[in-house]
Amino acid sequence: MAQAGQSKGFAPKEAPKLNPPKNTPISLSHLAKCDGNSPSYPIYIAIMGTVFDVSGNTAYAPEGAYHIFAGKDASRALALSSLKPEDCRHDWEDLAAKEKQVLNDWFTFFSKRYNIVGQVHHAATIISSS
Repeated sequence: MAQAGQSKGFAPKEAPKLNPPKNTPISLSHLAKCDGNSPSYPIYIAIMGTVFDVSGNTAYAPEGAYHIFAGKDASRALALSSLKPEDCRHDWEDLAAKEKQVLNDWFTFFSKRYNIVGQVHHAATIISSS
């Protein structure tokens, strides 16, 4: 998995027109349905509790290289640069500073490319404990 890169690498070649971020509460059960396996649902990925709509990127679709992240809070996997299913989980507060920086880099990367559509219910607990 490629790393997010340094700050100059965060900006996409062409800046997408993004909607204002939403704070809509999203349950873990709803997030799980947004994994690309049903055309009735968009494809969502959460990072540190913030939910991004990645529907337009085929890399997160069922046949895509990063589908493992779809419908999950993939914070730990992103921080560890891991594609292992067991790493696709929301807990990240116990990671080393270097891994937390990688996670923050991924958050910045996603926030410059994808609409923020809400917050996962468990996010308040995680953010307040860090």
